[in-house]
Amino acid sequence: MQVKKIHTARSRNDQVLVDVHLYLKDEIKALKEQVKALFDLMIESAEKHQNVLLPGYTHLQIAMPSSFGMWFSAYAETLIDDITMLNAALKIVDQNPLGSAAGYGSSFPINRTFTTKELGFETLKYNSVAAQMSRGKSEKTVAFAMSSVAATLAKFSMDVCLYMSQNFDFIGLPAHLTTGSSIMPHKKNPDVFELIRGKCNKIQALPYEITLITNNLPSGYHRDLQLLKEGLFPAIQNLQACLDIAIFSIKDIQVKDNILSDPKYNYLFTVDTLNEMVVAGIPFRDAYKAVAEQLENGTFESPKETKHTHEGSINNLCLDEIKEKMNKAF
Repeated sequence: MQVKKIHTARSRNDQVLVDVHLYLKDEIKALKEQVKALFDLMIESAEKHQNVLLPGYTHLQIAMPSSFGMWFSAYAETLIDDITMLNAALKIVDQNPLGSAAGYGSSFPINRTFTTKELGFETLKYNSVAAQMSRGKSEKTVAFAMSSVAATLAKFSMDVCLYMSQNFDFIGLPAHLTTGSSIMPHKKNPDVFELIRGKCNKIQALPYEITLITNNLPSGYHRDLQLLKEGLFPAIQNLQACLDIAIFSIKDIQVKDNILSDPKYNYLFTVDTLNEMVVAGIPFRDAYKAVAEQLENGTFESPKETKHTHEGSINNLCLDEIKEKMNKAF
């Protein structure tokens, strides 16, 4: 007897849609693991170098004292926000669209709650049209979460490139993380972090590409939606690669001591100095003028030490609290 198979209560539409949801679930979970590994490295570096002072800048002008502990842990805590974004994206894609068929359900008496449990989805996308409309929205939500991670990586990579330059000279990179020049034998270029920066900046454009493809589509399926995979799938692979490279590289960043011995960093402590005057009873504006006059006359003497006590300040980084915050988010 010839046995034939028929499409029972399913369509290419919902079959592809459920595959994409399952794929995105797995990739988001993989990204979360990588972000957590990067976080752990950042915290480890913050603990190791928390007492090494570093100039803080605003407007690319010397501003106030910072430290490598503050720098590394700043990016660590920012990664918690990225985990929160990934969690939100996971919540969006963890809804079962199977059984919506071509977008309007089926007259077969199927049990969609059963397939939801069997496929491991948290919940069911109940309305069949809503299930179909998750096309584009799911991809865009994931892209925004990826963009959040990419923004953190790009900013950190820019810092590395800046801090490694001879004009700053705050950090060094070993030979295996740099490349030379074809004509300048002294060059050690931070190509690894430049490429992370460039690739992550490109990833940050993805949510807007998806928006432009989908924002004027009415409900129901349209072939335009097929184009979303062209940008999304390579972006996931690129972000995972950037995270792997960052994890590989960060542990080898060489922090330099005694950066603040350069006289140009004496001005870092003007705010600390005038704050001490205020605590001693001098009105802030008078203290400000007094320190400004010292700077003008060349008589300002920098304390070159910090006495910050509040939570999250240079001398109270709250690293344990940041670790606990990540554990809750993860």
